Amino acid sequence: MRRVSLLVVMVCFALSTAYAADVKLDGIKCIMNAKADAKADKAADYKGGKVYFCCDNCKGAFAKDEKKHATKANTQLVATGQAKQGKCPLSGGKLDKDTEITVAGAKVQFCCNNCKGDVEKLKGDEQAEKVFGEDAFKKADFKVSK
Repeated sequence: MRRVSLLVVMVCFALSTAYAADVKLDGIKCIMNAKADAKADKAADYKGGKVYFCCDNCKGAFAKDEKKHATKANTQLVATGQAKQGKCPLSGGKLDKDTEITVAGAKVQFCCNNCKGDVEKLKGDEQAEKVFGEDAFKKADFKVSK
């Protein structure tokens, strides 16, 4: 029985390590501490993907109030390639690849230059909220791949 339990633990660890290896964390910062690099072994499950932190304290703070940090978590899902965009985050319209810009380290596209311009006028957290906030994330039909 101990061998079976040990085998199960080893398989689970191998699978979680393999998943983390698929996500590139180069240049990705902790969503709670923007000055610190995100680490593969400090991750929390979120919307079918993983959100990465610099330490267990940040991971714990996120777990206490995921809703408060949803925009930054959504942004990181996109920046790490775990979430793929399906529609414009402002209108819900079809994407035009020529409208792609980078917002908070994550690439995003829009349906037209008007929507792109609306976002480009904003700065910092306002820009990220407009594109990766909960309502925009749903409207953009982001899908998290496993």
